[in-house]
Amino acid sequence: MAERLLYLDTETTGISAQANAIVEVAIVDDLGQALLNTLVNPGRPIPSDAAAIHGITDAMVRDAPALGELWPQIQELAASAHVVIYNADFDRKFFPDRLVCASRISCAMLEFARHYGEKDSYRGTYRWKNLEFAARHVRHRWTGAKHRALADALACRSVWQWIAQRSR
Repeated sequence: MAERLLYLDTETTGISAQANAIVEVAIVDDLGQALLNTLVNPGRPIPSDAAAIHGITDAMVRDAPALGELWPQIQELAASAHVVIYNADFDRKFFPDRLVCASRISCAMLEFARHYGEKDSYRGTYRWKNLEFAARHVRHRWTGAKHRALADALACRSVWQWIAQRSR
């Protein structure tokens, strides 16, 4: 049986998982169907600098479920699946078990950097590109606002499919 391929994205109150929380999460399958797309009540105010990026406000998440309520559904979806995340190290930190329930996790950002091939002479690796750059490079057509979880998960899917075509 083929391993199920899923794409996950989050939006958060900030960049430190210790001090911040998820405000939106989306998971899409390899066909681009949304399996989960929901705002998340972070249990704390959303800083204005974070809201300026993703457009999610305290009023929008006030009646949304908390991550703890969504966690069983997220675990069920991710269980035994290959989960692809753009900047996986960042997103994984915000989940209670860092998504170890998945059979495999891949970082589309690192794979895109390798396939794009721009060397970073300082680190001796490939230069990382943000999702907007990668999506533009693979000619992804945005169907929602950038920096919203569903739109970004779909962009991640396009980038990963581009990588897969070049890996054959």
